Amino acid sequence: MPLPVEIARQLTEQQIAFVRRSGLQAEVLEPGFVRLCMPLEGNQNHIGSMYAGALFTLAEIPGGALFLTSFDVQRFYPIVKELNLRFRRPANGDIRVEARLSAQEIDDLQARAAREGKAEYLLELQLTGVDGEVVAESRGLYQLRLR
Repeated sequence: MPLPVEIARQLTEQQIAFVRRSGLQAEVLEPGFVRLCMPLEGNQNHIGSMYAGALFTLAEIPGGALFLTSFDVQRFYPIVKELNLRFRRPANGDIRVEARLSAQEIDDLQARAAREGKAEYLLELQLTGVDGEVVAESRGLYQLRLR
């Protein structure tokens, strides 16, 4: 069974000390859909745009947030196997990312992981500024594992 939204929010925003310090906010946490925001404030680099590590964090966390809201957390746990980030332009403001998995994908992944002990899933995401401009694109390979 997935976690209640407020517990998922607390774990997404607070469980990892680095994420907590970054100020990342879980704006929407629903089964199969998450929207997260990384504030520019406190995450600037030497030229005033968003630090690459903050963007990488924003690209990686949706895999875990989707897990918390969509999968049976008592039977499974997630890991990230690979994450690539392509920077498109400077991130000069707060940055958002949205990630989705359909109900069918969630069911299929859980069934495969229960049968085989693990199941991989791919998240290809766009990190966008408030103006909708894509500042980075990510490709993350995650794995759902049976406890």
